[in-house]
Amino acid sequence: MRLHAIVEDLDTARIGVDGGATVVQWRLKDRPTVEVVERGRATRSLCARHGVAFIVNDDVEAALMLGADGVHLGRSDVGAERAKEQGLIVGLSAWSVDEATAATLADYIGAGPVWATPSKADADPPIGLDGLRAICETVSLPVVAIGGVDASNAADCVRAGAAGVAVIRAVVDAANIRRAVDEAL
Repeated sequence: MRLHAIVEDLDTARIGVDGGATVVQWRLKDRPTVEVVERGRATRSLCARHGVAFIVNDDVEAALMLGADGVHLGRSDVGAERAKEQGLIVGLSAWSVDEATAATLADYIGAGPVWATPSKADADPPIGLDGLRAICETVSLPVVAIGGVDASNAADCVRAGAAGVAVIRAVVDAANIRRAVDEAL
């Protein structure tokens, strides 16, 4: 199972990497590209040293400037074509089977939110395990479950067909972050 640690700072990225994350997704929402790049350099370096894929959220230009492995784009984000042309891994978000099948430029699908999540104020209604399962059964791409995923339900996502899970709150909000990462594996 792939564990995507979605982080906003180097310390959390380090804990995620130490805990076994195979992907670190650098997520600085609504920040200028220059800030995403400046703050992301150390995390990019950390990931490179440990052989962990480094994905930038929402910002193709920042991903290119950081030498990232890829970019994850939401449904309203642009730049998938440019990212593919530049050789980046492209992750695309999908809330439904229709959106997942329409994501023709994707290398993987971020499906969800599976459950309600406080990490994204404008999140769609949860798709649940049935919605996740439907997406996994329909597309041939790897699917990463996102939204409300934690140690108590990560295995359910994998049983529904997900190739991996993405965690934000499970790592960031935990009193013991390392334990939360270990449990999510």
